[in-house]
Amino acid sequence: MKKFGDLRAPVLARPGAAERIARHRAEMVGQLTLAELREARERTQKQLAEDLETTQSGVSRIEHETDLYVSTLRKYVEALGGRLLVQAVFPNTRVTIQTFADVEHAVLATSECSVTV
Repeated sequence: MKKFGDLRAPVLARPGAAERIARHRAEMVGQLTLAELREARERTQKQLAEDLETTQSGVSRIEHETDLYVSTLRKYVEALGGRLLVQAVFPNTRVTIQTFADVEHAVLATSECSVTV
């Protein structure tokens, strides 16, 4: 049986591999499910339910839902002490959307100027 280091060395020897791995790792660190986020904030479903004025099963439903209202997600994040940001991601930039009424203006403004990331 080969050691992990013996398998890893040839992969890292490929041009740009270390950078791609580091970039992927950084992206993955910032991605959590709602339940993982709640646990990272050291809150139980019951505690969060009290803040959201719902039941523990209501929090569970939110955490397992695949299509949430933005307002529901915002309330969930705020109950954890955070602030929800919505971003539109383009090949050359990211635009933080302040309100959904501003989406068209934000995209037009970004496409009219040169932005380097």
